[in-house]
Amino acid sequence: MSTIEMVDYGQLPAVRIRGTDGAQAIVTLYGAHLVSWQGADGAERLFCSAASKLDGSRAIRGGVPVIFPQFAERGTGMRHGFARVATWRLADSGAHDGAAFAVFMLEDGDLAPALAQAWPHGFALALRVEVNGAALALTLEVRNTGADAFAFSAALHTYFSVSHLARVRIGGVQEGELHIDDNFDHIYRGIDGAMTLADGATTLHLAQDGFGDAVVWNPGALDAAALNDMEDAEYQRFVCIEPALIAPLTLAAGAAWRGAHTIRIDA
Repeated sequence: MSTIEMVDYGQLPAVRIRGTDGAQAIVTLYGAHLVSWQGADGAERLFCSAASKLDGSRAIRGGVPVIFPQFAERGTGMRHGFARVATWRLADSGAHDGAAFAVFMLEDGDLAPALAQAWPHGFALALRVEVNGAALALTLEVRNTGADAFAFSAALHTYFSVSHLARVRIGGVQEGELHIDDNFDHIYRGIDGAMTLADGATTLHLAQDGFGDAVVWNPGALDAAALNDMEDAEYQRFVCIEPALIAPLTLAAGAAWRGAHTIRIDA
């Protein structure tokens, strides 16, 4: 039986989404942050740092942070935007054909005064998270509910759990497979095909729509040691492959944009 239930993740209220076959995900209301995803096989596919604060005092290190309306420092606002540190609402949930889903909403009226002052635009964000067997489907929708156009960037900054960074092979971002074993940060433009993340006997198949770019990132040993929300050796246990809209897109008043990210486990 599919279920949607409120749980605690650290000190944060969260929603557990469970399909009939046991596939499940956990999303905190803080940031609408997907912090755990397990397919029907029960294996955890996302990485979250053991050193990450889970009390709402800062963004969670790991899982799938929602990046909006700014990517990294490419703008004058908060690094990676405010969506990942705002409190979202559970707006809808349900089940169909064994799958289970939940929809999380964030609107300008939900923002704390300091965040609202920094982004004086009417907007509505919706993140839909669905689990089904060996698949995870994420959809981010941005609507301009104000009277004036605004420009934004967006990404789903996915931290994939891996057995060891040196074993990972990434396909679909360049000619031949990409292999990384230390610090790496690269934007791949115009991604229009499927990508793969191979780790030993397991391959994840990644597809995206609406997001025109993909970012591959790992901090490596030196940068990981400088992060106070990551254990020194944890960089070897994950790789980020994130669907992204890097160049700001101007959204007219009343218009909407949608980006989708789907992941399928092939073990």
